[in-house]
Amino acid sequence: MITKVENKYPADMNIGSAEFVDWNSVVLTGISFVPDKLDTLFTTDSVYATVSFRSVFKGRIVFKRLVVTDGYLTAVKKGDQTNFDFLFKKDEAPDEPVDTTAGRNYGRLLNLLIETAFDNVPDQVDFKNLNASYASTSRTIDVKMPFLVIDDGHVESDVYIRTDSLVNNLRMRGTIDPGDYRISTSFYAADTNGIRLPYVQQKLDAQVAFDTLHLSLDSKRFRKENLTISGRAMVDNLVLNHPKLADEDIHVDESAVDYVLTLGPNLYVVDSLTEVRVNSARANVYASYQNKTSKIIDLKVKTEEVPANDFFNSLPAGLFENLEGIQAQGWLKYNLNFHVDMDSLEQVVFNSDLDASDDFKIVKWGNTNLQKINGSFSHTVYEYGKPVRTFTVGPSNAFYSPIHEISPYLRNAILTAEDAGFYSHNGFHEEAFRQAIIKNLKEGEFARGGSTISMQLVKNVFLTRKKTVARKVEEAIIVWLIENLDLVSKNRMFEVYLNIIEWGPNVYGAKDASRFYFGKQPSELNLAEAIFLTSIIPSPKRYRSSFDSYGNLRSYKSGYYRLIGGIMRRRGKISQEEYEALSPNVRLYGRARDLIVTARDSSVVEEDTTQFELETIDLLDF
Repeated sequence: MITKVENKYPADMNIGSAEFVDWNSVVLTGISFVPDKLDTLFTTDSVYATVSFRSVFKGRIVFKRLVVTDGYLTAVKKGDQTNFDFLFKKDEAPDEPVDTTAGRNYGRLLNLLIETAFDNVPDQVDFKNLNASYASTSRTIDVKMPFLVIDDGHVESDVYIRTDSLVNNLRMRGTIDPGDYRISTSFYAADTNGIRLPYVQQKLDAQVAFDTLHLSLDSKRFRKENLTISGRAMVDNLVLNHPKLADEDIHVDESAVDYVLTLGPNLYVVDSLTEVRVNSARANVYASYQNKTSKIIDLKVKTEEVPANDFFNSLPAGLFENLEGIQAQGWLKYNLNFHVDMDSLEQVVFNSDLDASDDFKIVKWGNTNLQKINGSFSHTVYEYGKPVRTFTVGPSNAFYSPIHEISPYLRNAILTAEDAGFYSHNGFHEEAFRQAIIKNLKEGEFARGGSTISMQLVKNVFLTRKKTVARKVEEAIIVWLIENLDLVSKNRMFEVYLNIIEWGPNVYGAKDASRFYFGKQPSELNLAEAIFLTSIIPSPKRYRSSFDSYGNLRSYKSGYYRLIGGIMRRRGKISQEEYEALSPNVRLYGRARDLIVTARDSSVVEEDTTQFELETIDLLDF
């Protein structure tokens, strides 16, 4: 055996003594494996091994019983040199044609890994004082296992893991059935620190910790080059933190997934039998990705009717601040259907429906009463997460304008540009979302959102401006509640929106904007002034780029005027005469004139937002 190992690897293998206990059992002592001119890779005090009688006749040796005492595996990396790389070097093979179009079949690879691991599990294992370590100039990992026992299918071990400065103390308990490729294991935190995942902060700017982790593999089937596995994963007391998810730690008491996964050539599928549970809320998930001829992605989420109170109580703490503590009655049901073929983006499918029973209603508000916008309320404006201004939205504020005191030109221009279906939809515009998805996929980045006025209002009144997944989901839930429960009338929503949106440097609301740019009341705005104010809503901080140094609108604004004016004419919001008389020409007064006309003359536009504005109008003009 020593000769065979040394012929295969550039290393010295030493065995102090070896003797047979009986015809199929051997005891080895003083074992070491030392790569040539490198640090010792492995040593152990003694190994007691009993070989399976049946495995001998199958042409490969499988241990029936394996006892290892005082084992040390020491991996070292110094610069570009390691004492273990040679183990993974493949023998050179003759040149063979390679099918570069087939891709790697990860199902076959995983199936081979599972079968190799399970087929070599001894019936009995008794490891005592096993140690493994890895050391390099940038990283240190130490694993200590006082014992590992496998007996009659039961697995038990204690594990100490130190990854740099992070320490985890774990207890592992479980069962294994190698013949049927089944395993079920549970990892428990052995101290009050919980189980913390290393390198998540470094790699993903996230933190993950939990008390208990349950993992199981219940079945495996490999047919026609496809591997299908099923099992369960469950985590208790999960704490997750990531700046893209939420501002605070996310707490989940219980989360689980009963999974059915299929992997094959250019195919990855989460079967619809997969059930995801967060606390008491459950959903079936189907997801697939295939890239044989083109990249095709499918996602479906479906829930059965769930008690509304269970839904809200299952929302993870720290994820949705406004909704925490809310209580409801009735039932909720959700369905999502998403499909995209990357070679045919115009055919994107996106349907999202949250349905409620007839008796659904909010019994008690949580941290925030969503009906507060029906009356006067205090509104705080945030920039980069910091408050910059607080004002009252209501008659006590001299800059507040009731909707009937705002020019119909401005109201209709904003509805035309921002949300033409505002008075008819229930807070969401699925076609706008679909077009936004197409745009973002084509450009490979988030270039368009597809938000309705309802969504913009909720974002401004109830949520922070940070772009997190939690904020977008909370925004959707709040919009759905307001619109479907008729908590606030459409007119009131539009009125509040017109009184809080930003229109320039510390300029908020229609009255403030009318005075800032034109020195007049919002009821006095003409058509050209209304369209100008509408044009800068997407980028109010870039208001100066619309003008030259003399206070004249730049020529590129003419396209926007023609588009908005044309749509308003077709919808009967302005007359043919008003459309023909419309020109991109406004006269600045007040503070805006002082800031703009005194600017240095320049023919360079800070940023031409016309294309963004025109695309946004096209998106919402259905």
